[in-house]
Amino acid sequence: MLYNVVDIQKILPHRYPFLLVDRITALTPGESVEAYKNVSISEPVFQGHFPDHPIYPGVMILEGMAQAGGVLAFKSMDGVTQEEIENKVVYFMSIDKAKFRSPVTPGDKLVYRLTVIKNKGAIWQLDAKAYVDDKVVAQAELKAMIVDK
Repeated sequence: MLYNVVDIQKILPHRYPFLLVDRITALTPGESVEAYKNVSISEPVFQGHFPDHPIYPGVMILEGMAQAGGVLAFKSMDGVTQEEIENKVVYFMSIDKAKFRSPVTPGDKLVYRLTVIKNKGAIWQLDAKAYVDDKVVAQAELKAMIVDK
């Protein structure tokens, strides 16, 4: 374990029910991050998606990957203080080549693996994949920018 949920909350502004990363398990600054989320039936999204056939929404998978990418971006910034991190946020700029390969259901451990395609200043372009049991369930190219709150 590299960062638990308490550590992640010191980096990202997201909170329940929209903090979608439980743990960061690997991080190489400027290169890659691996994280996961345990998908539970107690999540509010399953009240409406879908009551008798719970499927974790693809948009939530994309957001979870983006949040993992946000941790990577913040932890890749040299010489940044905790106070500076708390005054910044990561905004989506684009989502390209998004594909959903298999449904994600309660009980699944959703593993996010992202690698940096390109980084120029505050802008990050990431290759993102989500896995359940080492099988790709979703993928996309994400572009985001770190901005002041």
